[in-house]
Amino acid sequence: MRNILLAAAVLAAASPAAAEVLTLERIFGSPSLEGSIPRLPRLSPNGELVTLLRNRAEDRERYDLWAIDTATGEARMLVDSLRIGSGAEVSEEEKMRRERARIAGTKGIVAYDWSPNGETILVPLDGDLYLASLDGEIRRLTETAATELDAQVSETGRYLSFVRDKNLLVMDVAAGKERALTSDGAGPISWGSAEFVANEEMGRDQGHWWSPDDRHIAVARVDESGVEVVTRAAIGADGTRLYEQRYPLAGTANAVVDLYIMAPDGSGQVKADLGSNPDIYVARVDWMPDGSALLVQRQSRDQKRIDLLRIDPDTGASTLLFTESSDTWVAVDDDLKALKDGSLIWSSNRSGFNHLYRWKDGRWTALTHGDWAVAELDGVDEEAGRVYFTGNVDGPLEQHLYRVDLDNPGKPVRLTESGWWNKTEMDDEASRALVYRASPEQPSQVYLADPNGKRLAWVEENALDASHPYAPYLDSHVLPTFGTIKAADGTDLHYEMLSPQREAGKRYPVFVQVYGGPTGRQATRNWTSPLHQYLVDQGWIVFSIDNRGTPDRGKAFADALYLKLGSVEVEDQLAGVEWLKQQPFVDPEKVAVYGWSYGGYMVAKLLEAAPGAFAAGVAGAPVTQWELYDTHYTERYLGNPSIDPAPYKAASALPDSAKIADPLLLIHGMADDNVVFENSTALIAKLQAEGRPFEMMVYPGATHAVTGEGRQTHVWKSIERFLDRTVKAAP
Repeated sequence: MRNILLAAAVLAAASPAAAEVLTLERIFGSPSLEGSIPRLPRLSPNGELVTLLRNRAEDRERYDLWAIDTATGEARMLVDSLRIGSGAEVSEEEKMRRERARIAGTKGIVAYDWSPNGETILVPLDGDLYLASLDGEIRRLTETAATELDAQVSETGRYLSFVRDKNLLVMDVAAGKERALTSDGAGPISWGSAEFVANEEMGRDQGHWWSPDDRHIAVARVDESGVEVVTRAAIGADGTRLYEQRYPLAGTANAVVDLYIMAPDGSGQVKADLGSNPDIYVARVDWMPDGSALLVQRQSRDQKRIDLLRIDPDTGASTLLFTESSDTWVAVDDDLKALKDGSLIWSSNRSGFNHLYRWKDGRWTALTHGDWAVAELDGVDEEAGRVYFTGNVDGPLEQHLYRVDLDNPGKPVRLTESGWWNKTEMDDEASRALVYRASPEQPSQVYLADPNGKRLAWVEENALDASHPYAPYLDSHVLPTFGTIKAADGTDLHYEMLSPQREAGKRYPVFVQVYGGPTGRQATRNWTSPLHQYLVDQGWIVFSIDNRGTPDRGKAFADALYLKLGSVEVEDQLAGVEWLKQQPFVDPEKVAVYGWSYGGYMVAKLLEAAPGAFAAGVAGAPVTQWELYDTHYTERYLGNPSIDPAPYKAASALPDSAKIADPLLLIHGMADDNVVFENSTALIAKLQAEGRPFEMMVYPGATHAVTGEGRQTHVWKSIERFLDRTVKAAP
């Protein structure tokens, strides 16, 4: 009944669109059924504009730069990617960077940067750099065969910095003259860019940092000469290309990252003292507000320790401020905030849950506490003495923006509406907030809010009215139900379930969507994928459960996976399946499981652990042997295989592959540079040698995310045909 009322309320707002049957072609076609989903919304320095990347109705993968007046709500296109773009193919390095940023397949403008004076916007496009003014004028800054990477506008707006051919260059914007600050970048040496694991696993996509007054620039020098060279075959429809790629496989050498501080013209170079051990991670780099010092987070190779170093920019000398440590791992985040009085805001799991602390003169004060987790520090208003953060104070299914007092912290004040999943970005003074939200009843929205959470203007309302692309399919839209089951140790595990309109006495097949890895969750009060709605239309119950090891439930919940990948999370997923099979509306003989990446790994491990529990499984781009994955992610959870290989052997999906007795469909992109294709070929060889039947679909030229409207449709038609035959049609 609630679903019917939802559809009626939405469609009554305007002339209703004719009801249509949801198809896979429409799900992956243009315009997106999610509606307009902006990327990278940002406030201008003066707060008068919100800029964002908006995709085109006729081409969901092409983005242009738009601006919205925060006072009037008027929107206009600032930079048309088709008008100024050359259409040139970006470099392989840029393609890999987009893969790291999970935007592979996007076209047009994929990034931009406001000048701090708010007068211009830096726009990289098709390998070159442009400077856009707010009156629509666009100035081309570079025109080279090489791709300019990691472009930044300095803090005063005087300089532009970027990386070309592995060296850092700085341009005086007014004069238009560029100067190379480094010269030995070539081969395994690069300056000013984040190394692979920083980009892929650590959430650090910068390799150089301007001081607030533009007096200094800190630059990373990355030496990959010790990193193992792997040959990656990108198998495409028109041939195979071999790439010699330096990839830090688990247990092998990482890049050596040094940090240099220099003037904008390259003079006065000093090397930051990061300690005597080069086998560390430079996790984060930040400047103090007055530019007096550089703050560097140094993470140990085993990731059980993070040291916060204060670096003198004139001498490079370092001072250890404090250390965060753990018996398992210390997570890297963006919650460090340096205040004008010299104190620092820092997040820590020392209480068992991630919370915010203030460090001042060597003493700690807890700003938040309780059996819930802070997701992210969003802003600090030093004048008003307020700290803003997102977290799950109101329960793990929702995420909200909260506020606490800096000097007298008490119970957090929630600033966003109940029933939503929210993410937030604030300006430097925490005077405005961009709130991204979605709920089971509403796809993604973005609005501008004041410091009390009051909505000032829509950035993207994405109203689910009759003109919305999803409107023709609302009559069959279903809302999820949520609940908990018990893990073997008594822990509550949250699940989410979508069901067709159930008939009394009828049993339904179940599509279990699994991820299960330590960095992702499934059960949240968020908008449900149109793909899941399609599966419900086809008669499936869609079910997901968040096993131990997934985030936002505290340190003990996450640590359950330490040195045990492929065990505890498999056990919890099977507990969910056992609960499903006891429900009177579930056909216990027709439960399928699907997952991609870590989820694909989980499918293989589930079929091995419990033959017959599933009618069939679909494993997309699975990790099958963790030695093929990178250092920072894998060693965090399994340790270093060069020291102790036992956890890797236990976690591998290969030794027990002969136990796979249920129908299996294996899918992989043949140019995957994240979970490399060798993971699947190793499993293929094992299954063939053991005489185990399976089915396979591969995608020439596709990376870890199979992109393109046609190919995405093909992926899911292949999955649907497989499951119809092996599950639905099975006796």
